[in-house]
Amino acid sequence: MIRRLTIALCLLAFSVQAQPKYWVLFRDKEQASAPALSPKALGQRQLQNLPLDETDQPVATAYVAQLKHNGIQPVCQSRWLNAVSARLTAEQHAQLRAMPFVKDIQAIDPAIVITSLNTPAKPDWSNPKLAPVMTQIQAFDFAQAGLTGRFVTVGVIDAGFFGADSANALKHVFERDGVKQVRDYVNEKKTHNNLFRTLETMSDFHGTEVLAAIAGNDPTENMQFGLATDATFYLARTDQGNREYRGEEDNWVAAMEWMDSLGVRLINTSLGYAKGMSNPKENYEPSQMDGHTSLISRAAQIAADKKGMLIIVSAGNEGEDRSWRIISTPADAQGVLAIGATNARLWNRIGYSSIGPENLPYLKPNVSCFSLYGTSLSAPVITGFAACLMQANPKLTNKQLMEIIEKSSHLYPYGNNYIGYGVPQASRALALLRNQELPTTARSVKATGKTFTLPIDGNDQVISVFHKKDATHVLQQEAAKVTNGKLTLRRSGDEKQTTIDLKKEVIEVVWE
Repeated sequence: MIRRLTIALCLLAFSVQAQPKYWVLFRDKEQASAPALSPKALGQRQLQNLPLDETDQPVATAYVAQLKHNGIQPVCQSRWLNAVSARLTAEQHAQLRAMPFVKDIQAIDPAIVITSLNTPAKPDWSNPKLAPVMTQIQAFDFAQAGLTGRFVTVGVIDAGFFGADSANALKHVFERDGVKQVRDYVNEKKTHNNLFRTLETMSDFHGTEVLAAIAGNDPTENMQFGLATDATFYLARTDQGNREYRGEEDNWVAAMEWMDSLGVRLINTSLGYAKGMSNPKENYEPSQMDGHTSLISRAAQIAADKKGMLIIVSAGNEGEDRSWRIISTPADAQGVLAIGATNARLWNRIGYSSIGPENLPYLKPNVSCFSLYGTSLSAPVITGFAACLMQANPKLTNKQLMEIIEKSSHLYPYGNNYIGYGVPQASRALALLRNQELPTTARSVKATGKTFTLPIDGNDQVISVFHKKDATHVLQQEAAKVTNGKLTLRRSGDEKQTTIDLKKEVIEVVWE
């Protein structure tokens, strides 16, 4: 969770934006209108055999004009949702309800959470925390193959990018003009007055850290932070970082549609929406993390299904919050790649990393990797991973990329709702790209009774064990010790399956 404002700042923010913000959803569109896409975006759609449809057409100008005529000023427009956002008085809300072209009005208010823990006041580029993850995901294998994200365009949607152009780890990106465009949806003037030089909140460093985790490389320290060191970037600030409100989710959708119009296919977003801090009646409930309740997840699903975009999202840092624990939205959308966080040594779930809801018919998070400072900094690592794969084969669809990343992970096919399919491995991903047969690293065994002893190569090592009540849902994870080449498992009453994680091998125990 990000820090709260002081009482004085909270009162000031409330007085400035006292009128609540709403989505105003329209019934239809002007069918004759042209798609709001660049030639590059149109070419990407044709390459992926994705047909144009009504979600590519702009919002009806006549409806927007009617709102303005009635004194309602739209904040953002969404062609995907066929909606605009606007701040409404009670009288305007009732007035809109009576308009025949208005389908629905939905409030935008509860909390936004920057998925990072204990973010320092200023990034410490001389003492990076992401170096261990480069070894964990086998960054050297991508380097040997000459894969650095070159020719790949990445969109980053975050809370701010203060100091990005002067950070040692990112100088190489700016020196080659690697950041093509920036937009600030929170403060439009900031875009024109240099997004990198104006500090509004301490969370404006957050996007800079995320960008470094995707593409960072500091030659003075001889340290690599991210995999996609040669990628090209479009940056969008959509969140006023230290206010925990969902009220800026329209900015997120607007940024997504802007990037889609430019033909950007790979997006990293380390923002998540969960429970609120202002009006508890408008908070999300854990049961609503179902992939389709929130409009932001619906927009993410449209991006995945109809626009061919691969959206990589932080799973969230609520794993230790007993009132929540599960992932936030849009990480709950089926079409996005939700990234959890692991411990460095055992590769099991680090305590803060959010858990996949049990009501979902699909696995979340999808994969995980090490991050000391929250899933905000594990998601961009996997974004760099995806950029390397896109460089190797630009014709891969978003769904094919997701499949390769999942299949390359060290627990596959025995994923769970703690860390998904585990940590992606570059060597396995490269083999999948080349259609090479992967070595057998997964097997299952049957067990009966209350205990089961399994021979394990290596003595006196500590390994990770996931006790599960079914194929994917974890009851508890355990650090278990191998003694004299044997591992003894003790089955709990509700346990049906147990995953033994040996990193280079995974064994699934099925209890009978």
